[in-house]
Amino acid sequence: MIIGDRLREIREEKKLSQGDIEKRTGLVRPYISRVENNHTVPTIATLEKMARALEIPMYQLFYDGDEPPKLLNLPKRKTDEDLWGSSGKDARFLNKLRRLLGKSDANDRKLVMHMARKMARR
Repeated sequence: MIIGDRLREIREEKKLSQGDIEKRTGLVRPYISRVENNHTVPTIATLEKMARALEIPMYQLFYDGDEPPKLLNLPKRKTDEDLWGSSGKDARFLNKLRRLLGKSDANDRKLVMHMARKMARR
């Protein structure tokens, strides 16, 4: 499915013009035209604006059926307690590193990142 074609199809079903979408989203008409003609790939934020302007849930931009799609049984996300640096000694270290990197100049940050990349490859 090409998102521009889907946007045009929904807009025309609702009997809205590109000018109507322009007024509802704040996006300029030439940009809306470029999206609908598949010359530009819209961002997620733009798609959210378009879905609100078309008064549809966002999933309908990607899904053709009448009912919402069935949800997949995805593995559960790790909780904050399971993530490295979210608590305890690791969190204090990460916070200190963040503060120190914030105070360093761009060349020093580049050097640290270069060293970290080298170490990560080993």
